[in-house]
Amino acid sequence: MKDKKTIALVEEDPWLQPHEEEIRNRIQRFKKALKEIKDVSGDLLTFATGHKYFGFTYDEDQKGWFYREWAPEAYGLYLFGEFNDWDRTSHPLTKNNFGIWELFLPEDLYYKKFTHKSKVKVHIVGANGSYDRIPAYITRVVQEENNPDFCGQLWFPNKPFEWTDRDFNLKKIKDPLIYEAHVGMSQEREGLGTYREFADKNIPKIRQMGYNCIQLMAIQEHPYYGSFGYHVSNFFAPSSRFGTPEDLKYLVDRAHKYGLAVIMDVVHSHAVKNFGEGLNEFDGSDHQYFHPGGRGNHDLWDSKLFDYGKLEVKRFLLSNLRYWLEEFHFDGFRFDGVTSMLYFHHGNITFDHYGKYFEEGVDWDAVTYLQLANEVCHQYLKDVITVAEDVSGMPGLTRSIKEGGIGFDYRLGMGIPDFWIKYLKEYRDEDWNIHEMWHTLTNRRYKEKTIAYAESHDQALVGDKTIAFWLMDKEMYFHMMVDDPDPVVDRGIALHKMIRFFTISLGGEGYLNFMGNEFGHPEWIDFPREGNGWSYLYCRRQWSLVENPKLKYQFLGGFDEAMLRFVRKTKLLASLPAHQLNMDEWNKVIIFERNNFIFVFNFSVQNSVFGYQFVPHEPGEYIIVFNSDAPAFGGHNRVDDAIVYPCNDEGKLTIYTPCRTVLVFQKIEK
Repeated sequence: MKDKKTIALVEEDPWLQPHEEEIRNRIQRFKKALKEIKDVSGDLLTFATGHKYFGFTYDEDQKGWFYREWAPEAYGLYLFGEFNDWDRTSHPLTKNNFGIWELFLPEDLYYKKFTHKSKVKVHIVGANGSYDRIPAYITRVVQEENNPDFCGQLWFPNKPFEWTDRDFNLKKIKDPLIYEAHVGMSQEREGLGTYREFADKNIPKIRQMGYNCIQLMAIQEHPYYGSFGYHVSNFFAPSSRFGTPEDLKYLVDRAHKYGLAVIMDVVHSHAVKNFGEGLNEFDGSDHQYFHPGGRGNHDLWDSKLFDYGKLEVKRFLLSNLRYWLEEFHFDGFRFDGVTSMLYFHHGNITFDHYGKYFEEGVDWDAVTYLQLANEVCHQYLKDVITVAEDVSGMPGLTRSIKEGGIGFDYRLGMGIPDFWIKYLKEYRDEDWNIHEMWHTLTNRRYKEKTIAYAESHDQALVGDKTIAFWLMDKEMYFHMMVDDPDPVVDRGIALHKMIRFFTISLGGEGYLNFMGNEFGHPEWIDFPREGNGWSYLYCRRQWSLVENPKLKYQFLGGFDEAMLRFVRKTKLLASLPAHQLNMDEWNKVIIFERNNFIFVFNFSVQNSVFGYQFVPHEPGEYIIVFNSDAPAFGGHNRVDDAIVYPCNDEGKLTIYTPCRTVLVFQKIEK
């Protein structure tokens, strides 16, 4: 009997050996699902072309439009809209043996009626009654004027969008510096920002700041603006709130001209439960796209849960990924809610031993789907970027499928922002534990790449606070003038810089920041709602603050730009993990080496130490190459950057480390 082939994931982590069989099963389930798909469609990428078959497609040979819908338990489907004066019965679809309904509209009869921007719906008769719905694969959904209802809209532009991004090379983006952004709240005016405004006004800013990726939220159509785009109703339709599909293409095209990759925040973890706009009970049953009964409900999120084991659900979701890559030239995806997908309990437990990743409530259909999703993405676009939002720490999440993994490129370091908020909320500065800080920022799985971040949109929402707000609170409203010294603001600016630099230098192989947080945006995000009079006052970004030379926001914005410039120039994120050199609990000093640079963090409230000694990783002479205490960053200029620091006879460096600063040293090469 042949020995079983070793699995890299298990071989490199002895703690996984008791679960080796389940990891093998993970691989086998993927192979079985892939075989089922190949038996149906020949190959995976062909299978992921449901958007070219379902919905509305034009047939060149037959000269007309097909409308197709998968609705296996429906009793009848009828297409209606402006083309037939909203007659619900005149255009029935016919059903085949696979539960697919179809209608053909000859061009010679309908070319004047079935036209670009014409509105449509589908009337479905099922076990739950008769209802007007929006086609599942629709690519454009608009809200009726003076009416809360959404409606499908045919989108047949006269000519295709002319892409000009052929020179963009995604392969060059090895170490993602991600700017998380929301188009609607990206402008300073009170109102909805648009795709074109974002393209023309924000993209040049993002490039100047030094980021190389944009992560766009709320792109898939969602009926409630305040959901931040996470209650999706129409998976193939870019939100019409911000403009047309061509406007979104213009945004991506322009980003590529600036050398920026565009990652889409894709939501396949759940769907809005709304009946009129979404997929809930689409064919009259409660188990078409979603699990039946209670298993199909996410009670905490008040939404519906996909049945990832069904072939047509897999086709729908995998086609959705290919559609966004193919039609809009997106460069990758940040997969929302991966923890919720992976477990029947949606992650609402403590993951305190490895058995909980393999024995307790794991949804293996979801694991297989995520493997297939990553395979589709990487087959279609070789250098695609896929990021998993997972807080559980599922082993192998960012390892290849053949190694026993799930296939993502990166995982979000979700424990990092939680850690910082906990410290800012619950501990005095004097009580910060530097060993816990080091452990939190460096504790990640071997060979599993992480996107580190100090805060994202989650910390900016009403009900929480950004790091800047935790640090400075109401003082931000009164003491942010450059000529107005204030101890609270001074502390806030110093720690805001240190927390971000500590995170990016230790936390992973990529970095993320939410729009405006880089300069300490003072306001939380509160979407227009009944409780605030449908106001946009707190649902925008006040760029004038960082651009005003009289305000201290410029110091944080300038620091962020300089930090990213340093990280890019030194290829810090691509280097080996940091090596600890010195841990001083009394003075709250952490010193480490990464990529031959020495980082000296002094988190002390008051201990600025002259003659501070430590042994560097190599003897020699050193200079300061980064100084958070520089006046340009709102610092106090306590260190002379021109000084050369030689090692003494004992091989030690002697420096001055001011409190609440980070200094970076580099050896002088002779």
